[in-house]
Amino acid sequence: MRILLLGDYSNVHWTLAQGLRACGHEATVVSDGDGWKNYPRDIDLKRRSLRPADTLRYYLRCWHTLSRLRGYDVVQLINPVFLDLRAQRIPPFYRLLRKHNRHLFLGAFGMDHYWVKTCLDGTTFRYSDFNIGPHLRTDEPWNKDFIRDWLDGEKTQLNIDIANDADGIISGLYEYDRCYRPAFPDKTTFIPFPIDCSQLPAHRPYTPGSPIRFFAGVQKSRSAYKGTDIMLRALRRVQEKHPHRCEIVQVENVPFEQYKQLMADSDVILDQLYSYTPAMNALQAMAQGLIVVGGGEPENYSILGEQELRPIVNVQPDEEDCFRQMEDLVLHPERIPILSRQSVEYIKRHHDHIRVARRYLDAWQKAMD
Repeated sequence: MRILLLGDYSNVHWTLAQGLRACGHEATVVSDGDGWKNYPRDIDLKRRSLRPADTLRYYLRCWHTLSRLRGYDVVQLINPVFLDLRAQRIPPFYRLLRKHNRHLFLGAFGMDHYWVKTCLDGTTFRYSDFNIGPHLRTDEPWNKDFIRDWLDGEKTQLNIDIANDADGIISGLYEYDRCYRPAFPDKTTFIPFPIDCSQLPAHRPYTPGSPIRFFAGVQKSRSAYKGTDIMLRALRRVQEKHPHRCEIVQVENVPFEQYKQLMADSDVILDQLYSYTPAMNALQAMAQGLIVVGGGEPENYSILGEQELRPIVNVQPDEEDCFRQMEDLVLHPERIPILSRQSVEYIKRHHDHIRVARRYLDAWQKAMD
């Protein structure tokens, strides 16, 4: 097959492309590198700035690039907004791709209309980026922006139109599958995110008796949205109480390659507080043998069919629960090697990029038959 992967979040499409190539298929990734993270891609579509002149140049470059991307068996979009343009500017590019390629699939991988809408019902998820039980987190400034854009804004109709028109929808996490499946039961397929273990730095194994090193990667603009602020407060309390048993490595907005190396020298990583599941950042850490403190709810293991391994330290969206769970790790360091081995095995079973690529190929072929 000839496969075009358009856009990227957290290195999902580039990692998938590596798996597809290993299976003997042609895969092309077009993206902006996901901003400052600068993930690899085959064709760069990075927008220089929001200034009018740069906007015009970017628009023309997108049109020139996508006009030449023809004859692919599969085009997969990372998101309905797959270019760094306003939603109202995207439909012509979508129609261009649709006209000149065989089949088109939409990724359910992140922020979009169906995610916002489902979270805001206050009942589907016990907690999420937008709710804790029936209490809706609608007053935070970051959520106001997402709700304005995706619930009833210009991105809403774009998402609905593409989801209805696409040949299939691929969900990458339990939560995203839960958002799309009720509306599109016949064309939603769950496939776990891919991880290429060969591209990750060697992990520094934990030395018994040494302090446990906790890693926190912070995006300043998203810290409160992802719950990193709460988790860090809890972790600092643990460190104050057990100063000789706990170390904190905190990094902010560093490029992906540097980030990977810093992470490899740690034992535990703090992930998203409001998630049921580990996403790409946490999965990459697990592949290296780090232990994830974050989302590991029963639904996560159930959708994977995992009956044995429980490597994730699951925390509730509550500072006290985060404190208790992380303090328990610090007080029982004998858990570290066990959970580390389980983390690596978990990735091998469910997220190996070649196995995941084969599942994509099967799903695409099924939708095309």
